[in-house]
Amino acid sequence: MKSLAELKKIREEAASKINLRTAKDGYRVVVGMATCGITAGARPVLAAFVDQVAAKNLDNVTVTQVGCLGECALEPVVEVFDAQGNRTTYAEVHVADVETIIEQHIIGGNVVTEKTLEVIKAAK
Repeated sequence: MKSLAELKKIREEAASKINLRTAKDGYRVVVGMATCGITAGARPVLAAFVDQVAAKNLDNVTVTQVGCLGECALEPVVEVFDAQGNRTTYAEVHVADVETIIEQHIIGGNVVTEKTLEVIKAAK
C-alpha cells in the first residue's frame, strides 16, 4: 500500500463484498461451508458466486455461507432461495457451474435441473 487513495480503494472493494452478504429482497444463495464442503471445493465456489454477483451488478442477490447442509457425499452443496422462500438445492457445484446457475436460475428464472440434488442423487 503506497497511498491513502489505495487504502480507500481496498476499503471500498471490501465493503462491496460485505454488502453482497447482507439480507435483501430477491434471491439468497447459500453455500455449505462445513469441513466436508470446504474439502470438496466450496470456498472457491463461494468466491465465484460473490464475484459473479458483483460483476453482474445483481443488487437483489445475497450470497452467504452456512455450515453443513446434510449432503456430505454430494458437496459442494448450494441452496438458492427466491423472494417467496422457495428453495432449490444444487449438488456437486463447481466454479464452472456458478455462471450457469446465475445466468439461468437467478437471472433467467429457470432451475438448472441437471445440477439439482434430486437429479444427481437419482443418477448415483
